[in-house]
Amino acid sequence: MKKYESYKDSGVGWIGKIPSHWSCVPFRRIAKVQCNLVRPSENLTMFQISPDSIEKNSGKIIKTRTVEEAKVDSDNHRFYKGQILYSKIRPLLNKVTIAPYDGLCSADMYPISTIENTKYVMYYMLSEAFLSSVKNIVADRVKMPKINQDELKNTDFVIPPFSEQQVIVDYLKDKTLKIEQYVSARERERELLDSLKQSEIANVVTKGLNPNVRMKDSGIPWIGMIPEHWEVKRLRHFIKFVSVKGHGEKPLLSVTREQGVIERNVESKEENHNFIPDDLSGYKLVRKGQFVINKMKSWQGSYGVSDYEGIVSPAYYVCDLTFPCKKFFSMAIRSKAYIPFFTQYSKGIRVDQWDLSPIGLKSIPFIVPPIEEQQAIVDYIEAKLSKIDCCMADLQAEIDYLKEFKQRLISDVVTGQICVAKPQEGEQQ
Repeated sequence: MKKYESYKDSGVGWIGKIPSHWSCVPFRRIAKVQCNLVRPSENLTMFQISPDSIEKNSGKIIKTRTVEEAKVDSDNHRFYKGQILYSKIRPLLNKVTIAPYDGLCSADMYPISTIENTKYVMYYMLSEAFLSSVKNIVADRVKMPKINQDELKNTDFVIPPFSEQQVIVDYLKDKTLKIEQYVSARERERELLDSLKQSEIANVVTKGLNPNVRMKDSGIPWIGMIPEHWEVKRLRHFIKFVSVKGHGEKPLLSVTREQGVIERNVESKEENHNFIPDDLSGYKLVRKGQFVINKMKSWQGSYGVSDYEGIVSPAYYVCDLTFPCKKFFSMAIRSKAYIPFFTQYSKGIRVDQWDLSPIGLKSIPFIVPPIEEQQAIVDYIEAKLSKIDCCMADLQAEIDYLKEFKQRLISDVVTGQICVAKPQEGEQQ
């Protein structure tokens, strides 16, 4: 890659040398946080953007809500089209974007105006150089790290002459778009493989492995026919609610839609963790082989059989599981054939307030093959579908590499390690 002719020390260890005609200045020299509060009584029809609206490390807005949906309060701030919006909570997720319209943002966002090229400043905020500055600030903050205005104002920024900034923006826009298109194609491939795998799992746990077996109506519209010799029972036959507390020293577990029960990474400041109290004695003990359900998100698939011993939120259900082949139960219950049951038995005024009652959980039907067929289905899924898992893992590794390469490219360009802009006549090089 082409380099600039001469460099100087930036004065910041993690930035290193920068082109000799560039500057390294604190954020307050080039930008200003503008938190304009809004009154709840105002008649507003704008959209609201929150940290959840922005994809991490990409600068993209992935969802918005109307002001009515967001229930605007006095802590919300106005922002204006063209301003930078930056999430002050969990800053290592690097959620930053440029406002595409006027609107409101939650109190967890900073609306920012700059005297420099706005798109260049956003690219810099997406770079490893900026992220390293933020890491240095929040390094010792374990729970829900935040960056305040004074800390942000003192963050180091590398600034090229204004005449070069647009050239850098155009270069990065072109290169990152190509990377993003390639990533999107790989993500679609991975999603298709995952869909194929999930469809096959749902099929074999409800239809079996023998295509010639005699069938009967299950009585469940979305499942249809099942092998004639299989039974349909309710979960109450296999689960018993338990609540053992007082084991706050055990590792924390999470229940996720994608992976079921997993060990919780409490050290990672980049993950979107809920608040963790200092006293965990009220959390519920989970033993290996128990069935754990996030009752507020079970309709999304947030439940599973635990492979770990640990503790979970007291709001979760923990159940002893008496089922001949727990692997079959785990594969079946987490398949897309069963998620509609959890949706059907969850109740609430709004989707984000749906709750699964103990009676609702016990009422969910479960299709039970003979024990020998349960094991045969487990063996089939583990052996035959492992090839799909390998392909998905290869695709994910490629996706992760491309995302890292994109961030590294941005960082190298905005700190001058790669020369993409020729200095204008009269500027020092």
